[in-house]
Amino acid sequence: MKRLAEHRAIVTGGASGIGAAIARRFVAEGARVAVMDRDKEAMALIDDRVPGVDLALVADVTEPAAVDEAFEELDRRWGGLDVAVNNAGISVPGAFADLPLADWERVLRVNLTGVFLVAQRAVRRMRGRGGVVINIASVSGMVGMPNYSAYNVSKAGVIELTRTLALELAPEIRVNAICPGYVLTPMQEAEYSPAALAECARKVPLGRLGRPAEIAALAAYLASDEAEFATGQTFVIDGGETAGGLASA
Repeated sequence: MKRLAEHRAIVTGGASGIGAAIARRFVAEGARVAVMDRDKEAMALIDDRVPGVDLALVADVTEPAAVDEAFEELDRRWGGLDVAVNNAGISVPGAFADLPLADWERVLRVNLTGVFLVAQRAVRRMRGRGGVVINIASVSGMVGMPNYSAYNVSKAGVIELTRTLALELAPEIRVNAICPGYVLTPMQEAEYSPAALAECARKVPLGRLGRPAEIAALAAYLASDEAEFATGQTFVIDGGETAGGLASA
């Protein structure tokens, strides 16, 4: 039995990395899936990256008008929504003392304001019917990590927004956050050299980086009725990284 049969789900940042893995897993679980991403080139290949995707929406989560337009298309095509996964995110590393204000604001706008905009539009469509919101946060929002002040703060905000919405929207709508540790994605590969990635893997108790498919498996569970008693929680999936404070090393 497919756990997400008859579910209608939107995944932001779904053209690559963790988002694409979640979209693929949702399709495999029987969901109708819409992918929202601002990367036009990647979205042109979405049928290959996410076979079976129902709808491709090119939109920037930081632009309210673009988000509204995307959800209006969902209304026309589906007439409702059951699951929203806020996965879109960016990272701009840099020493705090020298971090440009523009970089700080850009990271928070994508990683936190984007979650607000998408979740708000999704919730408006779930009221009276029920639904699930899953926010992809990070262990970086739970511990301090040098040179990632904007990213850390944005993900901490996502965790707190998750808790607040869970209380505000219960019992009708469930809201949870997933906090991955180091996962091998295009964003990680762009930021870290192979040697740095190997060092990250060495510090993880399980001895390796996470795989996007592993995050997707957790998202599928949280989106399903099997998780109907879970809300307001942050689900850490990091290979044991934060068990001993390794994320701040």
